[in-house]
Amino acid sequence: MPASHLLLALAVVFVWGTNFVVIKLGLAELPPFLFAALRFALSAFPFLLFIRRPPVRWRTLATFGVVLGAGQFGLLFLAMRTSISPGMASLVVQTQVFFTIGLSIALKGERLTRVQWLALALAVAGMGVIALLSDGTTTLLGLALVLAAAFCWACANLVAQSAGRVDVLAFMVWSSLFSVPPLLALSLVFEGSQLIGTALTGASWSAWSAVVWQAVGNTLFAYAAWNWLLSRHPTATVAPSALLVPVFGMGAAAWWLSEPLPGWKLAAAALVIAGLALNVLAARMSAARTALS
Repeated sequence: MPASHLLLALAVVFVWGTNFVVIKLGLAELPPFLFAALRFALSAFPFLLFIRRPPVRWRTLATFGVVLGAGQFGLLFLAMRTSISPGMASLVVQTQVFFTIGLSIALKGERLTRVQWLALALAVAGMGVIALLSDGTTTLLGLALVLAAAFCWACANLVAQSAGRVDVLAFMVWSSLFSVPPLLALSLVFEGSQLIGTALTGASWSAWSAVVWQAVGNTLFAYAAWNWLLSRHPTATVAPSALLVPVFGMGAAAWWLSEPLPGWKLAAAALVIAGLALNVLAARMSAARTALS
């Protein structure tokens, strides 16, 4: 990639990685489902008034919005409220790669290569280290919730693939519209109207800044820029940059929130990131064999 494109890729993964700290700051004042609902409301409005709906079926937009909004981010925010640290969340949620592969095997008949099996084994070993040695900042409930969020992210990936090649910014804006109703319903049921009212009236500029950053920085800029890069370069060239997301995530949490980084946590991160890297290598090997055949 040209240097400018490489810098753009690094900017995207920096935003995605450090965003876990921003989420934690927002959750200090806003309940998780309300926070997520506000995020997607600002991702949709006022942008859908100026951005034309992409040529995608309403059902696809709605499914993606519900799975990504209520599924991935609803569960992720719920976990990060009290059950998992931002650094660990940034690492564990990357298992969406393996859930995506598993769903492709189940639904499309794809097969894992031996390298991919090894990659999966390394990632599972890393999750096992986290489950066995996690301290009070990361609980088994938090780990389970983030793994469920990663599964929802994988489901959203397959829905997005079914939409074909579309304007990703328009897709994100219009699908965000469908994330809001289920998140608001969850907020009303589990958080209650009184807590919602108190949170909205008492939120500081810091909390509202976190909401705006979620919508504009993380959702609209990062996803649009990432897909812009994917449209101009081979996936195998762009995708490895995403390996830096947990690095930025864990580094930002340690620097900004003083999240400890004991040896077991670094070992778990090394296993998971090694698994992700091997999976990227397997994809490159597969693409090379296809090109030669």
